[in-house]
Amino acid sequence: MNHKAKALGLGSCPCCQKINKMTAKRQRCIRCHQVFSQRKEFSVQYTLAWTLAAIVMFIPANVYPMMVFYTLGKPEQSTIIEGIASFIQQGLYPIAFIIFLASFIIPLGKIIGLLILLYNTKNYSKISKRKQTQMYHLIASLGPWSMLDVFVVVVMAAVVNFGFFTSIEAGVGITYFTLMVIFTIFAAESFDPRLLWDIERRKNHDR
Repeated sequence: MNHKAKALGLGSCPCCQKINKMTAKRQRCIRCHQVFSQRKEFSVQYTLAWTLAAIVMFIPANVYPMMVFYTLGKPEQSTIIEGIASFIQQGLYPIAFIIFLASFIIPLGKIIGLLILLYNTKNYSKISKRKQTQMYHLIASLGPWSMLDVFVVVVMAAVVNFGFFTSIEAGVGITYFTLMVIFTIFAAESFDPRLLWDIERRKNHDR
């Protein structure tokens, strides 16, 4: 019979990976003395809270300007989409694609992916648990890459600065964008992918 570690009362220490016999909800590892539990406590609640916070930040991040161009002292604001459109008009298609991917598709995909994973911790899904776990690891690994747009703005602001003639400043949208990325990283870190496998065990148990 294929027994799950949780059903056998076993837990893996997140610090040293030592398998412990769980005698309490929170237990001290017999090897490194790290206090841990079988699953991340309040994982779903924390992940949902951080994901909702990221959704709230996603709206102003795309509405408010990310950059402010100054040409002869005249300001010209640019949102993420406007910046992408500007690169396309200049024929800089690779840069436009990278910015669109890193600044819009990846953050939105991470948010949608996290919501799907949260839903699947409570509801059975036809998507295999292995694929869902791979989805989670992909979301977690993409976290730092979502900051690419912020790095581009910072570098451009530092390089393209000729005083009164031409200069670039970060817009208010960059603050919301940064918060959105940070919140999605926190959401991914809060999520426990083992919860996806627990629902399979509960489903089989109910039969």
